[in-house]
Amino acid sequence: MSQLSLAYIFHNQQLLVDENFQLPKVETLASDLKFKAGDQVIARDLLDSEAIPEGLQLVPIRQLITLWSVDEFQKASRAVQLLEWRRNHKFCSHCGHETQIHPLEYAMVCPACHYHQYPRVQPCVITIITKGQDEVLLAKNANNKSNMYGLIAGFVEVGETLEEAVQRETLEEVGLKLKNIRYMSSQPWPFPSNLMIAFQAEYDSGEIQLQEEEISDAKFFKFDQLPEIPFKGSIAHAMIMQVMHPQA
Repeated sequence: MSQLSLAYIFHNQQLLVDENFQLPKVETLASDLKFKAGDQVIARDLLDSEAIPEGLQLVPIRQLITLWSVDEFQKASRAVQLLEWRRNHKFCSHCGHETQIHPLEYAMVCPACHYHQYPRVQPCVITIITKGQDEVLLAKNANNKSNMYGLIAGFVEVGETLEEAVQRETLEEVGLKLKNIRYMSSQPWPFPSNLMIAFQAEYDSGEIQLQEEEISDAKFFKFDQLPEIPFKGSIAHAMIMQVMHPQA
């Protein structure tokens, strides 16, 4: 009798779940990506040619952020990122030879030149900027068609510290200088493979000047007059709540 495993089955950033948004159990295949030796948890891609099993549905992983616990979402995040990495490293980046899956660790190994390709994450800083005791800077992304305002965020560049990235992104996007930059928390963000690193900072100087290709609007809002903000489950929402209710 085949052994059943709890399965993260993805198709284009959508996850296969039942009507209660729970993961299915499936027979394990040799091609499955196993989380840990001995664990009955696997991840796999649902191919375009495969039908969706009866009683299951594909749900965007973003939607599950609001339905699952932090731990459940982070496990799904890990699964989708590992599958994306394996899918994108089928050939050696040094010599072009087809790679093989390492049997004991997360590595794609080239049998010709023995180069190992490991999963990579892209560090991205996200910053909540306060002014005085009851104001927070919120910005609207230029590509966002909704009325949601979020926080200043951007990728860390080669050769800079996280704090330097916070200053640079803020200066580039809204023209402001910051002080008292301090770390808050972090969150894996699988779109496609980012690590969001959260900081809190205080307004120091400057007038808001928008980088229009990135930001369509930005202003300081009173805590009791906030616009639409990112959804619960996102690190941006948690940061805003933490600053507004530090004792909660």
